[in-house]
Amino acid sequence: METYVPKNNFYRQIKQLLKLDFLYQAVSPYYGKCGQKSIDPVVFFKLQLVAHFENICSERALIKKSQLRLDILYFLNYNLGERLPGP
Repeated sequence: METYVPKNNFYRQIKQLLKLDFLYQAVSPYYGKCGQKSIDPVVFFKLQLVAHFENICSERALIKKSQLRLDILYFLNYNLGERLPGP
């Protein structure tokens, strides 16, 4: 994926600047231990950023657009064809 996203791409630049690993510890008390697996908090936060930057109000539209854009997939640390979390 890295070779297909240009060096000056907006999402590539943000990915280099954002360090969101602290979210795992910050939200761990709120994630359940049983039932359906929760969405990765870093991916969730990044999806919210994409929704803001792309002016998308619908979660379905957000996932659909994110699946089609290589730069957004790269930002989310997903590979082409890898399924994004459902809305």
